[in-house]
Amino acid sequence: MSNPIVRYFDFAGSRGEEVRLALLIAGVPFDDDRIGRDEFAGIKTELPFGSLPVLEVPGHGIFAQTNAILRLIGRLHGLHPDDPWDAARHDAVLEACEDLRHRISATSRLTQAAERKTARQALADGFIPHWAQGIEGLIGDSPFVGTTQPAVADIKIHMIEKALRGGNFDDIPTTVLDPYARIQVVAHGVASHPAVQAWRAS
Repeated sequence: MSNPIVRYFDFAGSRGEEVRLALLIAGVPFDDDRIGRDEFAGIKTELPFGSLPVLEVPGHGIFAQTNAILRLIGRLHGLHPDDPWDAARHDAVLEACEDLRHRISATSRLTQAAERKTARQALADGFIPHWAQGIEGLIGDSPFVGTTQPAVADIKIHMIEKALRGGNFDDIPTTVLDPYARIQVVAHGVASHPAVQAWRAS
């Protein structure tokens, strides 16, 4: 059987990288189809929702929406709980991470630098700390949301933390998540996973 195909931009961040890391941690070989902006414009109308990433699975079709893809991978490969109550906790992490991403993205559409700076400082001072407290409550006392091994929810936290720490967003301090020890443990745990380290070293 052919490998599943991850289609996303040629970018080692955001939603597409979450899907790649989930497959890597699950030990599933996949084809990494990196799409240029011009190519994306040509295929956009053919995509289920006109956006990337998508996951194409031979014999099953094309799947869209990042969190749905992550849950699928997680359920197939032990990276998302079967228990509905525990799954709801993991799902809350997935959705909360998307909520934060949407709020930050909204500031990127502000054309006035001063307005954008004010909006991002408000996020850094208010929404992000409140968000981080909520995430830490969902992590609990275990090293990961998925207890002793990373789950897809942990990958999502890792990618958010990596983007903020990497200075991807002007006027949001790179240290904004430093006070949150449980988030740091999750982020470090995913980053230090052997499959993730090998991927990033390649």
